Amino acid sequence: MDRILSEYGALLSEVDRWFHHCLSSAGTSIRCSEGCSECCRGLFDITLLDAAYLKAGFNQLDEGTRSQVLDRCRKRSDGFREHWPEFTEPYLLNYRPEDDWELLMPDDDETPCPLIGSDGNCLIYPYRPMTCRLHGIPLVDVSGEVLHDEWCSHNFVSEDPLDDRRLRGELSSIFRREVQLFRQFSQELTGDLFLELDTFIPTAVLMDFDGYEWTSLAEWFRCHRR
Repeated sequence: MDRILSEYGALLSEVDRWFHHCLSSAGTSIRCSEGCSECCRGLFDITLLDAAYLKAGFNQLDEGTRSQVLDRCRKRSDGFREHWPEFTEPYLLNYRPEDDWELLMPDDDETPCPLIGSDGNCLIYPYRPMTCRLHGIPLVDVSGEVLHDEWCSHNFVSEDPLDDRRLRGELSSIFRREVQLFRQFSQELTGDLFLELDTFIPTAVLMDFDGYEWTSLAEWFRCHRR
């Protein structure tokens, strides 16, 4: 497991290098920077691999900070169960169809991420999910394929970045390697090969990767999908 998390960390570092290249190339057209948390609101799904990497960073925080974050995450989780009463450990979304997920993450949700500190900085910044590292600018592969055509409203205010070749990156390759690592991770953690396992940041913090019986996950899914 440590090997996979280490390899995933290296892959995330590649994403960071691409993003920093975009920052240096685009200059003031991109307003994103460490410490900006305007987009760190609401909910979005992350993979279980991201959750495990995030939890490794969370475990390194001091006890007082962990306690405060856990309290925020538990309150957030209680709110989820108003819509999904059965949404408890292991806090995975995939036993329900994705259309149901929208009940838990409405577009108008402005709740700050529980991992944002009082100074506006991410408490686990080096361990943040891939989605957080990609957010804010369009995702265009070196081939020219547009993988995501949206960007933060503070960026590229008076220009269209989709044709800017300086912003392109080896994104398709990165995503393929992410899938490969996730499959290895799911098989090592659960004993079964899962193609997709997703959760939220607040529930990732609540997950017990060491104590939960992950080898029973296939049976858990069979029971919950009936």
